[in-house]
This record gives sequence, C-alpha cells and structure tokens, in this order.
Amino acid sequence: MRNVSTRRNFIRTAPLAAGVMLPLSGLPLMAEELAGATVPFKKFSASDMAGELAGVQANDGTKNLIASPGLSVTMAINAETKKSGKEFEAHATRDHVFQVLDGETVYHVGGTLKGARETKPGEYLAPDCEGYTKVTLKRGDYLSVPRMTPHKRVTEGKVSLLLISANTVATT
Repeated sequence: MRNVSTRRNFIRTAPLAAGVMLPLSGLPLMAEELAGATVPFKKFSASDMAGELAGVQANDGTKNLIASPGLSVTMAINAETKKSGKEFEAHATRDHVFQVLDGETVYHVGGTLKGARETKPGEYLAPDCEGYTKVTLKRGDYLSVPRMTPHKRVTEGKVSLLLISANTVATT
C-alpha cells in the first residue's frame, strides 16, 4: 500500500520538524545572535518522544528538549493536572506554538491586558484581560500565539503538551 502524505500528517509534524530542523540547518534566526556559535542538532524519534512524555506525565512536570542561551528556539514538553495560570502573560519577543499531545486544556487568548506590569524587559503579567477568547484544545490540536498576544492556560483535568517558542530581537 502506498504511503500518502496528508495535510493532517504535515500539521501534526510541522512544529517538531521546525524545532529539529532549525538547529540541524545551522542557520540561526538572527545571524548576529549566534555568530561563531556551534549549534548541535538533535533528532527526536517517536520512541524518544514517547519516553520523554511518559516521564513528564508521571511527575506532572516539564522537560526542556531544546534549550540553550544561544538558540532562538526552545522546545519543551509539559504535563499538568488541574492547574491554571494565575495571570495572563504576554511576550514582546517570543512567539509560541502549543500542541496538545494528550488530554485537554483551555486557553484564554487575545484581548487587552488590564493592570499589566513588566516583570523583566519585554515580559508582561496581568491579573485580568478584557475581550479574550476561550479556546479548547484536545489531543492533536495546535495553537499559535504570536508575540504580545495575552494568554493563559486553564486545565480542569489532565493535559500533556509540546511547546515551541521562537525568540527574536525586539524591533523599535
């Protein structure tokens, strides 16, 4: 039987491929950011990911898969049970892609932060947000959250997710 690529298969694997291919390509997002740095690549097989996921699910924890001060992309898997963000957050230089690996969660996303404070340069927290949208994510769903978009996660049951963050230099 012929193996047929589908759009669904592409959508399932695109974030992982992006996370793996950036370091593999050796081409940084911002050339001056990594000038002279050696960036190793890492392949994540399906069995590697299953093992990492089992580990975080056993402890309701987080595991950084790609994380380095010299990289513009980070990737982590996370598992949590009955957990909610206390505040909305927004980032001036960071875009997120979330993929639900197992379970279900709700994101409050968009709108306008109310009572925001800058916790460090380009990082904002706020106790409230006006006009946000509730988005329910289930296994296999993705959510893209562009920089400066308020967001907060509310998990009533259990969820495991893959988070890919792309960091760039702020523009004026």
